[in-house]
Amino acid sequence: MLTLLQRELVYLWYYFDLQLRQIFPYWLLGMLLGSAIAVFAKESIHNAVRRLMQKRLGLLGIIPASLLGIASPLCMYGTIPLAAGFAAYGVPEYWLAAFMMSSVLLNPQLILYSLALGPQALAIRLVSCFLCGVSAGLLLYLVRRPGGFFNFTAFQEQACHDTDPNPALRFLKNLGRNLRATGPMFLLGVVLAALFQRYVPAELVAGLFGKNQGFGVLMAATIGVPLYACGGGTIPLLQAWLADGMSLGSAAAFMITGPATKITNLGAVKIVLGLKSFGLYLLFVILFALLTGLLTNLIF
Repeated sequence: MLTLLQRELVYLWYYFDLQLRQIFPYWLLGMLLGSAIAVFAKESIHNAVRRLMQKRLGLLGIIPASLLGIASPLCMYGTIPLAAGFAAYGVPEYWLAAFMMSSVLLNPQLILYSLALGPQALAIRLVSCFLCGVSAGLLLYLVRRPGGFFNFTAFQEQACHDTDPNPALRFLKNLGRNLRATGPMFLLGVVLAALFQRYVPAELVAGLFGKNQGFGVLMAATIGVPLYACGGGTIPLLQAWLADGMSLGSAAAFMITGPATKITNLGAVKIVLGLKSFGLYLLFVILFALLTGLLTNLIF
């Protein structure tokens, strides 16, 4: 006869194994794609921004800038030194805002992770992150001020770790760093998802994030601030919540406030923006997340 503890461990292993088998292929593909872009295509992304400067697109430049931000595999502490380099080339601040905003919200790895949430959730994430970058760029264009918003003096170009002369070894070393950086949080996310599925009633999730959709969006936007630690780690949680009745609008709000207010990202953003503009950044993120969530629920 199994003891109560043994039975609970069997149930938890069942949910953990189920989540792991569903999510792991997307996480691994994301790691492989992210490392391939970082090693073989990062310079192409940099050059694309420099070529945009030569086309004098003006305000329309926020559109390709936001798309390039999504294509960039860098974290915020890699994106900001890159943006500082672009600023030295004369890239307008509203382009930089679009690039950095979309870059902090999404990257190629996270796109593949998000496939596990289904095509609708992935499409919503792609469109909302792109529009968030465009909106950030548009706002800076409309409220430009003397001296600008960004102060990059505290950031310098980071030394490149991908220096091995052998391309295959460069790729493998980059992949190893990515696996070490994201693996523990990914496994933690699977564990938390298993605990949620076992001990949190589906009716509670549906009540908080589904039935009262306006309140659910507000709740999701709010909990995205303290709960988000790693993109790969939150996918299992979102998958479990969506299965239990979370609305797509609530998921969309969580997917915006989470990465935009991740504690490491906030530290970098505050250094670049200063206290007053940092507060405006937080207000923009929360309002955009709420609007996105409400519109998503209306459409779907």
